[in-house]
Amino acid sequence: MAADPNLRAPMASTPLTYRDAGVDIDAGNAVVERIKPLVRRTFRPEVMGGLGGFGGLFDLSGRYREPVLVSGTDGVGTKLKLAQQLGRHDTIGIDLVGMCVNDVLVQGAEPLFFLDYFATGKLDVDTTVAVVGGIARGCELAGCALIGGETAEMPDMYPPGEYDLAGFTVGAVEKSRLLDGSAVQAGDVLIGIASSGPHSNGYSLVRRILERAGRPLELDLGGVSLADALMEPTTIYVKPVLELLREQSVHAMAHITGGGLTENIIRVIPEGLGLDIRTSAWTLPPVFDWLMREGSVARPEMWRTFNCGIGFVLVVDASAQAGVSATLDRLGLAHWAIGGVVPAGQGERVHIA
Repeated sequence: MAADPNLRAPMASTPLTYRDAGVDIDAGNAVVERIKPLVRRTFRPEVMGGLGGFGGLFDLSGRYREPVLVSGTDGVGTKLKLAQQLGRHDTIGIDLVGMCVNDVLVQGAEPLFFLDYFATGKLDVDTTVAVVGGIARGCELAGCALIGGETAEMPDMYPPGEYDLAGFTVGAVEKSRLLDGSAVQAGDVLIGIASSGPHSNGYSLVRRILERAGRPLELDLGGVSLADALMEPTTIYVKPVLELLREQSVHAMAHITGGGLTENIIRVIPEGLGLDIRTSAWTLPPVFDWLMREGSVARPEMWRTFNCGIGFVLVVDASAQAGVSATLDRLGLAHWAIGGVVPAGQGERVHIA
């Protein structure tokens, strides 16, 4: 029977690999090998096993009588864009840790361990190691273990040179020492602890102001360049605040993140009570003064967008104010009495003047 001329054997094609599709497994393995010593420095005695398993193991037995687990997750927003534009990859990981561990600290919890998620279109080993090195450094500052993470190389998902970050932490606190704001009462004092700068909030507005001003990143702000002021890592308050809690009585705490002074402190204040915040109690740091002037940002918008120099707030009984202040002095934390808790009146519960 004659062969059908319309039927042809399939043409041989070049074999494809995962690398051809844009994912380099060898580069991922190289990252893991280089970050192992960085991660190992963060380990606590409770960590079981090492890096590379399917799940991170942490032994909680014998440490707490009635443990309450407190979890938190966050990113660093569009501060990432600025970090990538400036090529500063070694401290953005500190920001990532800070945004998560400071949140769980609010309820009196000690951060126990941390996991990160790093995603990019094409893996650059040096950049990835620098970012994870910053995460490890943040974990050391917080006293928590970096017990796992995910490095995802996803072609076509991100433009060249860009990456994204997310983090997750779990902390624990004795049930009897959990801070939930229920002890807050009218007459309590707000003690604001200094921030290191904008931390990781408001950077979409920051970048818009930078563009309007012509990106004067080398501008001198009292001995610090604008670029350095904007990239200063988030202060991690964990170790000193946990020490403070062992010595002093605190009714509630707040981490000043998105929503600024206007929307964060009130989250830990019971219904029926409000806040009277006096911005004359501290000096607006130069970086915030520059942002306000160059962006013609109204003061209420500043209070609602940025921390404006106050990164963490303690709510304490008026009788405890002197002792708390003395302890903060000893711990080296700049702070101010920035207002108080008042009975809520008609309208807004937060008054800032």
